[in-house]
This record gives sequence, C-alpha cells and structure tokens, in this order.
Amino acid sequence: MIKKEIISSISEKSKIKNEVVAYVVENFMMEIKNSLIKGENVYLRGFGSFIVKERAEKKARIIKSNQAITVPAHKIPAFKVCKSFKNAVSIKNPC
Repeated sequence: MIKKEIISSISEKSKIKNEVVAYVVENFMMEIKNSLIKGENVYLRGFGSFIVKERAEKKARIIKSNQAITVPAHKIPAFKVCKSFKNAVSIKNPC
C-alpha cells in the first residue's frame, strides 16, 4: 500500500475530502520526522515507536580496493512495532 492509497482509504471511510486527509497525513509524517531530527522519540500506543538509534563507531572494508575504513558513530531512525501489533500480524500470516 502506498501513501496515495492510504489517503484514499481514510477519505472514503471518514467521508472527508482527499485534500484534507492528504494535508493531515503529510503533517503527521513531518511531525514524526522533525521529532526524530531533534533526537526525540515518538510513541504511538497500540502501534509502535519511531526511535533514534545510535550506532557505534566500527571498522569496515572497501572490497574493491581492500582498504580499511572507520565508519564513525552515527544516529539512524528506526521503527519498533508494539507487541499487540506484532502478534496480530504473526497470527494473520503464520510461517
């Protein structure tokens, strides 16, 4: 499912114009992005958490030139799904 389909689905279910739903969805995503840029985590109960993870400095190798490099410590955005959400997905799709 892509963003456009999500907007259309919400619009149909709520009887709100596509433009209004698109505006809300865009602003929702921007708020999450801005919070993560500031280093703040975003917690959505019953859904999951958008968190900022810190990666430690590590040694790596460029395979083509066999050159060793150091990848500096850095932060990355991540999503951690909540337990009830994870269980709901695994029940629908058993391995």
